[in-house]
Amino acid sequence: MRFADAALRLAGLAGVTFGWSPEAFWRATPAELGALVRALAGEEVAPLGAAELARLEERFGDGRG
Repeated sequence: MRFADAALRLAGLAGVTFGWSPEAFWRATPAELGALVRALAGEEVAPLGAAELARLEERFGDGRG
């Protein structure tokens, strides 16, 4: 399958499944799309460790990112 064909298919699936617009799909990272797919698949995700939580709180603690 060509990249363009696969991307078109994924964009359509993201729109139907997550309500994403084409712009939202193209702005998203593969990690963001993968996280949503894993959540739907029910895969277990390891909880955040203390260091990772502290890093996220430092970066996003004020809600502005």
